[in-house]
Amino acid sequence: MHETKSVNPPEAPEYVYVCEAAVLERLIERIGVAQKIALDTEADSLHNYFEKVCLIQLTIGSEHYLVDPLANLELRGFLEALADKALILHGADYDLRTLRASTGFRPRGEVFDTMIAAQLLGIEQIGLAALIARCFAVAIGKAGQKSDWSRRPLSEPQLRYAVNDTRYLEALADQLAGELRERGRMDWHRESCRAMVEATGRDRARDPESAWRIKGSGRLARRQLAYLRELWSWRDDQARAADLPAFKVFGNEQMFELLHWAEAHPGASLDQAPKLPRNIRGTRLQLLNEAIARVSGMDPIQWPERKIHEPREDLPADCHEQLDALRAECASIAAELGIAASTLAPRAALEIIARGQAQSVDEIISSAGLLRWQADLVQRAMDSLQIKNKNWKGKIQRARLTR
Repeated sequence: MHETKSVNPPEAPEYVYVCEAAVLERLIERIGVAQKIALDTEADSLHNYFEKVCLIQLTIGSEHYLVDPLANLELRGFLEALADKALILHGADYDLRTLRASTGFRPRGEVFDTMIAAQLLGIEQIGLAALIARCFAVAIGKAGQKSDWSRRPLSEPQLRYAVNDTRYLEALADQLAGELRERGRMDWHRESCRAMVEATGRDRARDPESAWRIKGSGRLARRQLAYLRELWSWRDDQARAADLPAFKVFGNEQMFELLHWAEAHPGASLDQAPKLPRNIRGTRLQLLNEAIARVSGMDPIQWPERKIHEPREDLPADCHEQLDALRAECASIAAELGIAASTLAPRAALEIIARGQAQSVDEIISSAGLLRWQADLVQRAMDSLQIKNKNWKGKIQRARLTR
């Protein structure tokens, strides 16, 4: 296991703040001759409803650039130049999705994700700061994580925090790549990164029936769920209209407190309710009253159904045994490799296989949605189980015939 004895604060680096067209043109020229570029972004999801990229950080060799997308720059040439380069990111899924939503950016070159590399190496602490401390005995601050990156001007501490998100990425990628090569896992990483990049080019569907079922809703009765659904919709409308994150309008705990009160005091005025935040007044307060009143007059048939989280009822009983055996075997292989069992294969994929719908590596890939390196390991687990229990595949086949 890799260990570091001391962690030291980094020296403040020099950087170029790109907020003028002439400076951006020089950066585009620099990108044109670069081999690889470390990339990160800062967005404003903690401060706005409509999230956008507010800063783009790049490190090219020893040079650091902070591109300001809010400075009324024409970014098409910059983004085109960037798209063809080999990029290094940490937790690239979020950055690439946010860049696509804000600017339309899509990478065409290879992407190296240091977080994925850490997962494939079985490193427990995969945050960027933890990895930098592990590899270089350097402590980078986290003070800028909750900054409002949409406000201008950005402060010097904010800008230096932003630089630290890319200044170590190339060296970190080099070290993690070396460890991946030593363990024969570079192909795993390439395949995982390609799949991640492809996934960030697809929109995530938002299920309107699930969006309002926030943490803690599973404990509520149906009438309470009706209150929660109306309160969540009211809050979402208010947050959208004010371009504020929902929690800045009304917190989840406050919603639960209010719904319990409303259920216990049908028809009562909100003047008697638990104290509301100062921002709940005027039209916003009136609409809140209307949301609560809608539930009071709602027919029970209109109340949402509870979602009972139980083992899949449609999984045949004899397949439960096979699923447990396959999960245990995969967990054993994952432990042998020093990675998390969920990294090897999620439960949902193993359930498909236990049903007997995937028997070969290619079938595992197509039906269970696993990557080839994962499918190879799952096939290894299936072969091991067959050796331990020669009737294992026969049981699966009989289960398929009886369904």
